[in-house]
Amino acid sequence: MTDVLTQPRPIRLKGRSYLALTLTPELPFEDWLARLDDLASRSAGFFLRRPVVLDITGLDIDRAQLRTFVSQLGSRQVRIMGIEGASPALLGSDLPPAMADGRPTPDFEPPAAAEVAETVTVAEPVMPELPKAVPSIIVTQPVRSGQSLVFLEGDVTVVGSVASGAEIVAGGSIHVYGTLRGRAMAGTMGNAAARIFCRKLEAELIAIDGYYKTAEDMGPEFRGKPVQIWLDGETFKVEALA
Repeated sequence: MTDVLTQPRPIRLKGRSYLALTLTPELPFEDWLARLDDLASRSAGFFLRRPVVLDITGLDIDRAQLRTFVSQLGSRQVRIMGIEGASPALLGSDLPPAMADGRPTPDFEPPAAAEVAETVTVAEPVMPELPKAVPSIIVTQPVRSGQSLVFLEGDVTVVGSVASGAEIVAGGSIHVYGTLRGRAMAGTMGNAAARIFCRKLEAELIAIDGYYKTAEDMGPEFRGKPVQIWLDGETFKVEALA
């Protein structure tokens, strides 16, 4: 009886699936990285803490090229969790592990590059344009752990809570009429005027216009309280809501 009680408990192995973004680069890598830099400049914080899989199926490269490419992605804050489509000879202990059998999901369409309008000189006075309504979406269900809600066109309003491990990425402001426990990234299209509002602040990470704070960096005086958060230059400001 004593032997049974003193034996160490067995390790419990559990399966769990996660949603990851897959990058499918093209040769030459230099041109593809330039396009990636352009996307990142228009969507600051998009790759922040996001799991990424690298699919190199069909690319004629050697191990040194792959190692250099993964390093270049790392310098851009793109962390590769696994590599798909690589032969065993290409991989090693200094590279992410091999991955396979990922289930496809709908493609993410990156924001289109802003077009520069041509300047037209007119003889008659031009009437000022009326301000356009800011696009927004309303989510009536809680955002659960592992879910990622991305709306780069404008504001996101959640009529509920955001669970730990979930994230909201908005081009405008974020409104959470519940507890914010996950990650909230507002103003990702370069909107420094965006704000984050929540009924109860328990966030793991907040970000506005590419500037971010983790839970460890946030002061305890506003934890668990209704707040609004905005940027003043490069400094986060937090104010309690009545």
